[in-house]
Parts: sequence; C-alpha cells; structure tokens
Amino acid sequence: MSVVRLEGALRRYDWGSPTAIPELLGVEPDGRPLAELWFGAHPDDPSTAPDHGATLDEIIAADPLQALGSSVVERFGERLPFLLKVLAADKALSIQVHPTREQAHAGFAAEDAAGVPRDDPNRNYRDPNHKPELICALTPFEALCGFRPVVETRALLTELAVPELEFLSAALAGPDPLRTAFTAVLEHDDAGSLVAALTAAAEGLGRHSDLARVVELTSTDFPGDVGVVLAVLLNYVRLDPGEAIYLGAGNVHAYLRGTGIEIMANSDNVLRCGLTGKHVDVAELLKVTDFSELPDPRWRATNGVFAVPVPDFRLVPFAVDGLVTLGDDEPWVVLCTAGTVAVGGSVLTPGYAAFVPAADESVPVEGKGTVFAAAAGVTVPMAPD
Repeated sequence: MSVVRLEGALRRYDWGSPTAIPELLGVEPDGRPLAELWFGAHPDDPSTAPDHGATLDEIIAADPLQALGSSVVERFGERLPFLLKVLAADKALSIQVHPTREQAHAGFAAEDAAGVPRDDPNRNYRDPNHKPELICALTPFEALCGFRPVVETRALLTELAVPELEFLSAALAGPDPLRTAFTAVLEHDDAGSLVAALTAAAEGLGRHSDLARVVELTSTDFPGDVGVVLAVLLNYVRLDPGEAIYLGAGNVHAYLRGTGIEIMANSDNVLRCGLTGKHVDVAELLKVTDFSELPDPRWRATNGVFAVPVPDFRLVPFAVDGLVTLGDDEPWVVLCTAGTVAVGGSVLTPGYAAFVPAADESVPVEGKGTVFAAAAGVTVPMAPD
C-alpha cells in the first residue's frame, strides 16, 4: 500500500472565518464562513483521495492491517483513532465539556436503551467514545481552558465589585467552590441581568484586561448568554503560533478566535453549557465536568512532540528543509501548512495532506515547508514537561 494524497473535507459553521482556510488553500474566499477542514476517516466526512477515486475510510476498510498496522488494529479496531483538522474561528464556539470513555460508553448505551434517536438534537452521546483534543495555534489564538485557580477568581470578583455577582463570591468561599459556583451560574434565573452587570463592570477594567477581552468577545457573540458569566471562572489563554492547549475529559473550554491545527479522538460527544442555542443538559454536564483548578492551561511539547495522556493521538509539528523520514510501522496523516513538501512522492502544498500507511516502514518527507504529522499516541500515558 502506497502513500495516499488527501483532500480535506470542508465544514461550514456560522462561527467560521470567511478568509482563513481559503487563504491557506490559496483559493478565493466566497464570503461564507468556513470553519473546519477535516483530514481523517471520520464517517461523517472522510477525506477524499482523488488519485484513488475513494475516501480514506474506504481505503482503510479495504485492507485495515496494511493501512493501520497490527498495533493500531489491536488497540482501536479497524479504524483510524484520530481526526486532524484545520480550525478557523471568527466567533466564539460553545463552552463545552467532553466525557471520559467510560462515561461516554454508559451514556450512549442508556440513551440507546431509552430509544433516543442518534440524530436527536437533544441527545448527549452520539457514540460510545471519548473526545480528548489538542489545538496548536497557527495564528494568535484565543480560548477559554479549564478553571482558573479559585484565589485568583475571588480577587478578580473583588476588583469588579459587582453586587449582582456577590453570590458567586460567596460560592467560591465555601466547600467544593468551583462546582458550587458553576452550578449557581447555570441555575440562575436571570442570566441577562448578570451579563449586563458584568459587561458594564468589565468595561471599566481597560482594554488590556484579559477579562475585559473575554467579556467583550462573548457578550458580542452571544448577548445575554449565561456563558458570558461562566467565562469569569475559566482561564483565558492567548496562544502564540506553535503553542497549544490540551482539552482532556471534563475540561470546560471554548475557542474564541484564531486558526489552529486540532487533533482529537474520533468522537462527536459534546455537552454544552454556554455560548450556544443548542441543547444544554445541566444534570449530565455536572456529572462529567472536572472541577479541579488548572493553574497553567498551556500544554508543552516534549522533544518536539505534543504527547497527551490518552493513547488515541499525538501531534508532531516540524519544519522540513531537506529530507526526513516517517515510518515505525504505524499510520500517519501529514498536513502541509507552508511551503511545498513531498511525502513519499505525493507533493503537498498548504491545506493538503497525505496518509502514510503502516505498511510503508520508511517514507521520505522532503522539500521546504512546515508540516503537522499526526499518529496514534503512546501506550503508556504521558504528562507535559
């Protein structure tokens, strides 16, 4: 089995950028938002292989052992365990959380048993898998990621001095502070008044305040939405190109602005809690949310590899200037983001990728440019340095 050149599947959502992905691909924008460009074998939108007249999932299904290798097949079955994307946000995505594999398996089975159709918009679990994800910035990238340390949030609320948010300060001073505060915001009966008071107070913090920036973005995108207040509890992070965040099970997060390379497990399980008009199940959300503090939201590479504490994926960004090789009896998806790079003879320009099957033990990558190489993760969980 030889290297397969891939064209990504374009996904249009209202929050997408009308220009970022067309500029990457070198095509004229059509004025409509383009949110994601998928590279993988996800059944909803697999990448196409024009030279083979097939999609990547069809190519893998025809010979899974040659395509994926024995290790991946033994660990994940006859499927590619990750999905690689270009993501371009011009508007805030939902504040959301993803379940563990065990929670997803139980929730999926329970909704099936209850007869909830799998395409029901009020369904929580679309499949029985978890959905950890990592995003590495291509441009300056803004996001909310995990709970800010309680002592910092209490100090921030004191500085704001908003009477309408005194209940939040009280919740953070008690036992199980983050769970209590998060629940109190979600169950508040007048989110609109909270947002109005917070927005007015944040304006007085000045243009260089992180909170002022978050409130400006979220309240503009979703006026009166409870997510504007939930954002007070979360870390705001501004990534420079090459920096990343990892969103494990239970991590409350939202992407706000920017373009990045995202890699995730093959799943569509999302529980939303704010900045959304979609289904919100507060009880289920509280079951899966991790209420731990996250002092540092950035996820650092180890020896140039973004390795994460799940076995589904790892991401290796690197510059190509000459010749390097890929192999190790495992499948790779190699995405070009700058320059021109040949992967096993398949020439890639920005916005195009190649699938390197496990059967190809040593594949040359040559030229001059930048690529993001995606593969399954290590068997033993790893932590950032």
